[in-house]
Amino acid sequence: MDSLTSLVAFVKTADALSFVNAGQAMGISASAVGKNVAKLEASLKVRLFHRSTRKVSLTPEGALFYERCKRVLDELEEARALLSQAAQTPQGRLKVSLPTIGYRFLLPHLAPFRQCYPQIELELDFNDELVDVIEEGFDVVIRSGGLADNKLMAKRLGPFRFVLCAAPTYLSQHGLPTVPAELEQHDCLRYRFVTTGKIMDWSLSADPLFTRLRLPATLVLNNMEALLMAAQDGHGIAFMPDFLVRDALAEGKLQTLLDAFTRDEGQFWALWPSSRHLSPKVRVFVEFIEQRLFKAQALARPTPAATGSA
Repeated sequence: MDSLTSLVAFVKTADALSFVNAGQAMGISASAVGKNVAKLEASLKVRLFHRSTRKVSLTPEGALFYERCKRVLDELEEARALLSQAAQTPQGRLKVSLPTIGYRFLLPHLAPFRQCYPQIELELDFNDELVDVIEEGFDVVIRSGGLADNKLMAKRLGPFRFVLCAAPTYLSQHGLPTVPAELEQHDCLRYRFVTTGKIMDWSLSADPLFTRLRLPATLVLNNMEALLMAAQDGHGIAFMPDFLVRDALAEGKLQTLLDAFTRDEGQFWALWPSSRHLSPKVRVFVEFIEQRLFKAQALARPTPAATGSA
């Protein structure tokens, strides 16, 4: 303990370049600080400070030693803070950003989360814009796609896949396509990304012939919920994530098609600002959604023999 006290006295003195100020920071006298520093110098057999009646300054050896000691004491402080936080009750406002359709996979799990952590006040922002996590004060964001911001920590939540869907009424009127090339003759409902303005490609087959297809853009929308409603109303064929269409499929409002050709898969991530200390409220939220979200069985992928059935 004496050695640790001497190290703290040395670092505090180096920070303030004053025995008096170091003593005030430690709650001891300036002379006690000086004695601890002298004891440290004696054990190291090296002079750490230049002393005069007016000021204190680091020697070259002291400056080198200070960098290492500062790092060690910072790590000790971090370990202490982590232990302290582990004992804290998660509480306070938690601001979370999700895609517009995120309510479909998050809201069913909110009740058990709020029961477990009643002192956390959730603020949910459903937005397809590319938010600045740090500038806009978000604690956590849930997003799909690639990761580009190295200032953020990331946790993989789970996969999803895209499926081609249409209303039975549309298919009865226009016929059921059996190969991707037949999509050129159908009404295609296309999604335009809010962030880039580009129309989303339909990744359906590894066959290079498919990349040369001219898919119509009969109706273009920049909202997945609107795309879902347009498909249910019989406006055409849409390419949508499985969790979005699961209820409509179960209720018979939509049916999938060309399942053997759908290959596009996505991945959801939880992202939060990188920092030395992860707050208890962020930690429990990320752990909770990792365990609960996207664990349900994905839509079964039919065998090629079943493809094309009504």
